[in-house]
Amino acid sequence: MRERGSSDRQSGTRGSEQKDNASAPLRERNRFRIPPLIPGRAVVPPTVAAPVSAETTMMPKTQSSGSERADGELLEKVEPGKSAPVEAEVSQKLRHWSSHWQFWAGLATVTAGGVGFTAVALLLKLPTVPNCPSMYWPTASASMRLYCAQLAAKKQTVKDLLEAIALVQSLPPDHPMREEVNAEIEDWSKDILDLAEKSFDAGKLDEAIAIARKIPADVPAYKLVEDRIKSWKSLWSRAEKVYKDAEDELRKQNWSQAFREAVRLLYIGNTYWETTKYEELNQLIASARDDGETLGKAQNQARRGGLKNLLKAIELVQSIDAKSYLYKEAQAAIVEFGGKMMELAEAQLESRNVDEAIAIARQIPGRANMQAQVQDFIDLARAQSVAQQGTAASLSEAIALVKKLTPDRPLYSKGQDLIIRWQRELEDIAHLEKARQLAQLGTASDLKSAIKEAQLIPASHPRGDEAKTEISRWTSQIQTMEDRPYLSRAEQMASLGDETSLQAAIDEASQIAVGRALYREAQDKVKQWTGQIQRIQDQPYLDQARQLARGGNLVDAIAIAQQIKSGRALSGEAQAATKDWQAQIQAQQNLQQARSVATQATPDALASAIRLAKQVPNSSPLRSEAEEAINQWSYQMLSQAQDRATYDLQGAIAIAKTIPSGTSAYGEARAQIDVWQNILNPPALPSPEPIAPSPEPVAPPPVEQTQQSTPPPEFAPSEQSTPAPTTVP
Repeated sequence: MRERGSSDRQSGTRGSEQKDNASAPLRERNRFRIPPLIPGRAVVPPTVAAPVSAETTMMPKTQSSGSERADGELLEKVEPGKSAPVEAEVSQKLRHWSSHWQFWAGLATVTAGGVGFTAVALLLKLPTVPNCPSMYWPTASASMRLYCAQLAAKKQTVKDLLEAIALVQSLPPDHPMREEVNAEIEDWSKDILDLAEKSFDAGKLDEAIAIARKIPADVPAYKLVEDRIKSWKSLWSRAEKVYKDAEDELRKQNWSQAFREAVRLLYIGNTYWETTKYEELNQLIASARDDGETLGKAQNQARRGGLKNLLKAIELVQSIDAKSYLYKEAQAAIVEFGGKMMELAEAQLESRNVDEAIAIARQIPGRANMQAQVQDFIDLARAQSVAQQGTAASLSEAIALVKKLTPDRPLYSKGQDLIIRWQRELEDIAHLEKARQLAQLGTASDLKSAIKEAQLIPASHPRGDEAKTEISRWTSQIQTMEDRPYLSRAEQMASLGDETSLQAAIDEASQIAVGRALYREAQDKVKQWTGQIQRIQDQPYLDQARQLARGGNLVDAIAIAQQIKSGRALSGEAQAATKDWQAQIQAQQNLQQARSVATQATPDALASAIRLAKQVPNSSPLRSEAEEAINQWSYQMLSQAQDRATYDLQGAIAIAKTIPSGTSAYGEARAQIDVWQNILNPPALPSPEPIAPSPEPVAPPPVEQTQQSTPPPEFAPSEQSTPAPTTVP
């Protein structure tokens, strides 16, 4: 229970509250109660200007008091010398009235009314408002502290709320106002937490925690502070984790998943994360997506290969801002593209295009962090350009240039490899020069010495291929010197041309082993001489077979020609002749079969005979005979169709259609078929056009009648194709 002050203080407090904030909420108005009066101090009533006499107080109002003039006149009637009788008269009247109870009742009423009037006046009188900022607090009362604390708390700032708590916090626990003060302190602590909550909702976590921790630890509401801070930190940690997860998805270029993580911020329970950070994350996603598309285009461009595509890819990647989540990937891509450009430069250098290689290396961007490597490559390329001259002096100069690279350079190890290679090449040049000097003498022994010297150069050395080529050339010269006598003697033997000499030549040339310099030439000679022997052996068989074929004995001719085995010199001629003779035999068989079938004299038999006769090849001597039979059989079929037409046009058409194309009667049969079809299905005559009526009828001219009665010329039977009437048996 709070202490209650006098009615004067309560009236003054109500006036002060109405002055400060007439529209304040009920809770605030109740919270800022009027402090009680300071103990030990009393309210001084207003001073009475003049004392009131008993006579005046107890004077009955028997006359009207509204006219001062009448009173004056009454007083004027009292003469100075007659005052005693008047007093006596008054005393007598007082004694008279005092003996009646009505007097005492009136007196009591007047007295009570005066006291009540005085009390009401004191209650309605506003006390003086205390000046809190200039208050000397060590001597201030508890009610005054509470009053000033309430005034400070109404400002609703952290500083003023803390000052309000500090003003009343020092009251002892057993103070009568302690319960009321504790309630106020709890409210003010919650107000401070609400202000801290606003800071937290605005994204100022540290500020919110700092504000909350300003609440004194010894107030009852302090337990809310740690709970609220713990809640803030937990929410903030969850929001940061969601944000970080979205960032991780952005780095993986998982745009959809990143957006899903961003949506989770809308349900986090904090305005700052739900608005500012959500919009910020959405912008980051959009920006990262654009950067991802740019990076993808660059990678696709680089996959096409070539310097132009790599430069275009680098240009695209360099447009990605350093603040982008894909900046590391972009940097890695630039390094990758720079490495590919370096590979192109090295390829050009291997192809001995030194200037082109240097030009490519100089275009590698600085963001690839390859400046030192590029400079070393240029220096090595220039050294290799000098070494490409291939002389001992140029190699020595190149070695001196590369030795300028210090061990801390990126291509130092590669330079050392080049030095070792060129030093070996210097040794190889010395061996080659000595071997060539030996080979200039041209003898077999000198060539062998030259080969021995060149073999000192390992195949893995820079001049290993060159030494191998020289060794092969000198070996070929030695083998030619050694094998040429065998081939020369074989040629002399083969010049005689008989079978025995040719075989001896083959034996001599076969002594040249496989892989020797003259082996291919010797084998060509052996093949030639072997063919000559086979011709000598097989020519009689082929001549005899041709003689039999000319005599018409094709079967025996084929049998004799087949004695020449496949793969021999005359096997091709024998096989071609055999194939021709077999075709002639087949043609004879086809023509004989055709004549046999044609003896049946039916349309189908004649058509089959024609097809068989057509199988006789054009190259066959029987082709003309077959053509003559084909034409004869085709006209025979046409004649049969014409005979059938006298009584059966449909049957005649069917026979004519079986006459094969390419025969002499085929064209006439097609024309005859058209005539017969027109007879069976004459075309409809065109309907005459309507003629306008005339006053005098005009007879149609005779010519038109003749034309109408005469069938069209295309339907008239041809004299050539129309057969003479025959009697049907």
